[in-house]
Amino acid sequence: MKAFKISTLAVLIMGTVAGCTRGFEEINTNDNAPISVQPEFLLRQVVYDLGEQMSYEGFVAGNLLGQYFTAIDFNLFDRHSLTEPQFGGNPWPVLYRNLRDNETLLALARENSVYAVYEGPALVMKAYIGAMLTDLYGDVPYFGAVSGKAGAVTPVYDAQRDIYLAQGGILDNLETAISLMDNYSGTQALQGDILYGGQLQGWVGFAHSLLIKSLLRISGTEEVSAQLQALANTAGYIQDNGANAAYDFTDGQPNNFRMANLRAGDFNLFVMSETMQEVTEALNDPRAGVLFRPADNFPGEYRGLLNGPDASQTSISVADYSLTGTIFREATGRLDASFITAWET
Repeated sequence: MKAFKISTLAVLIMGTVAGCTRGFEEINTNDNAPISVQPEFLLRQVVYDLGEQMSYEGFVAGNLLGQYFTAIDFNLFDRHSLTEPQFGGNPWPVLYRNLRDNETLLALARENSVYAVYEGPALVMKAYIGAMLTDLYGDVPYFGAVSGKAGAVTPVYDAQRDIYLAQGGILDNLETAISLMDNYSGTQALQGDILYGGQLQGWVGFAHSLLIKSLLRISGTEEVSAQLQALANTAGYIQDNGANAAYDFTDGQPNNFRMANLRAGDFNLFVMSETMQEVTEALNDPRAGVLFRPADNFPGEYRGLLNGPDASQTSISVADYSLTGTIFREATGRLDASFITAWET
């Protein structure tokens, strides 16, 4: 009797499971949900998200490492505990997420000739993100990275030299991108381009400038003088600010700078550093009035705080120091998300 009950129960369970899974794929498929994406949306997403995310990282982390700002609390990063980022300081997921989306864009451009116009810009962005990754971290997964859809889920760490110099690396991708864009003869316009409004020649300048920057980066260990001279002779690089690879933030949502949307307590964590005060005073630098505000308790004065204060041991009044300027909060329409500019080349 007991064996009969167990057998009956097993049959019932198997029947239930079979009933639950019969037609499972059809039942759980949403016919109204897109399963593919148009390349113009991917291009816009990669460029905007990378610029926005890394601009934020620059504010909350890069400005601390460069001692432009001081964080008065929640400041482990300012105290050089770099493995404990709080407000920022961990661009790894940002860079790989955008590298993945850009790889999808690149694949679309190569698979469908209608989208061929996107291949050059996608290669420029791949080189740009790759350079950021290896310049920050050294040896990183690159050639086999972001290939999870193809089943490659354990990419190896590639040597920095290979990331720059090997086939499919930074220099190769930029040279290929320049050739593709210079020789593009299709009729399909580049859409979703928030850097150059669909003008491929703007991207050619971006690629030339990034190529120069990349060659300079490796010039300490590689002989690159002939390549640099050749690039200088072509004059295809960015030569004035009107051709910068940059997009504008806005004063209001949804495209304003992120610090404008944080609560006042978070924004007020960042003040002028003592180092920045000393430098701007020594140079009589008028940019102090753009990057910072006069201290509330000292009208007309720009006052900085020594980096890395221990909030548990020190009482700090924000009103004694200069908060960051209105361009980072009330007037972010004056800010650009810059990828590469004329002064870098």
